[in-house]
Amino acid sequence: MIIQSSFLGSPITFALLISVASFCIWQAVASGRGNRTVDARLTTFLTGDIIEETELSQPFRKRVVAPLLHKALRMLGAFMPKRNLDKVAQLLVYAGNPVGITGLDFLGLRLLTTLALALGYGLFMTSDLSITTLRNAFLLGVFGYFLPWFWLRSRVRRRQNEIRRALPDALDMLTIGVEAGLAFESALLRVGQQWQNPLTDEFNRVVGEMHMGSGRVRALERMVERTGVAELATFVAVLVQSTQLGVSIAQVLHSQAEQMRTIRRQRAEEQARQASVKIVVVLVFFIFPSMFIVILGPAVPRIMDLLNSMAGG
Repeated sequence: MIIQSSFLGSPITFALLISVASFCIWQAVASGRGNRTVDARLTTFLTGDIIEETELSQPFRKRVVAPLLHKALRMLGAFMPKRNLDKVAQLLVYAGNPVGITGLDFLGLRLLTTLALALGYGLFMTSDLSITTLRNAFLLGVFGYFLPWFWLRSRVRRRQNEIRRALPDALDMLTIGVEAGLAFESALLRVGQQWQNPLTDEFNRVVGEMHMGSGRVRALERMVERTGVAELATFVAVLVQSTQLGVSIAQVLHSQAEQMRTIRRQRAEEQARQASVKIVVVLVFFIFPSMFIVILGPAVPRIMDLLNSMAGG
C-alpha cells in the first residue's frame, strides 16, 4: 500500500497522466478541426453564391409574391371552420395539388374571394347604399364562397378524365414493354418517358417510390389513393392479386388493356347518346329564338299595322 501510494504520488506518474491527457485533447481537437472544415465547406456551399444565384434567377412572382400570398391565405384560413378540411385536402390530392396550395390555403382562398366580391361591389356602389345593393353584395359573396369549390371540382374531374383516357394506351405500352423483356418498373419508366400526362406523372412517382425502398404493392396503392379513379383501382387490384398468385404480369396487362379499351369505347358511346338530349337545351334557348327573330322579325311591323287598322276600324 505504501509502495502503491508513493507510485501514484510520484512526479513521473503525474507527468505521464498529463501527457496522456494532452494527447487525448490534441486528438479531439484535430478530429474536430477536420469536421469543422467539412462543415464550413458545406455551409459555404449551401449559403454561398450558388444558392443565391438560383433564388435570384427565379421570377419575382415566385420569390416574393407567392410566399406572401400563401401566408395570407393561411392566416385567412385560420378563421374558417375546419370540419371539411380533410375532404378538401383529399380533393386537392385528386386534383394534383394545383399551384401548391394546402387545405388551409384553400379555406383562406374561399374567404378571400367572398370578401373580395362582396366588399368590391359594395365599394363600387357606395353612392347607392340601398337594399338592392346589399342584396347583390350578399349574392356575390355567396358566389365567391362557392367559386373556389367549383374550380377545385372541375380540376378533379378534368384530371381524372385525362387519366381514364390515357389508361388503355398506357396499358398497351406496358404490355409491349413487359413482353419485350423489360421489368415492370422499367416498363412504367418507359411509359413515363414516352408521354406527358397525369397518368405518366403518377407512374414516374411510383417508380421513384420503389427506388426509395417502398414496396411495389404499397406504391401502387398510394397511386390509387392520389387519383381516385375507379378503373385504375381495378387495374391495381387485379395486378396485386396476380402477383400474389404467381400469374404472368404480361398476361394480366394484356387482358386489362383490352378491358380498358372496351370501357373507353362504351363511355364514348354513352356520351354520344347523351349529345342529342343535351343539344335540345341549346336549340330551345339559343337557336330557335334566333331563327324566329330572323324569320318573323320583318313581318312584325306589318302585323302591328294590321292590328292597329283593325282596331281603328
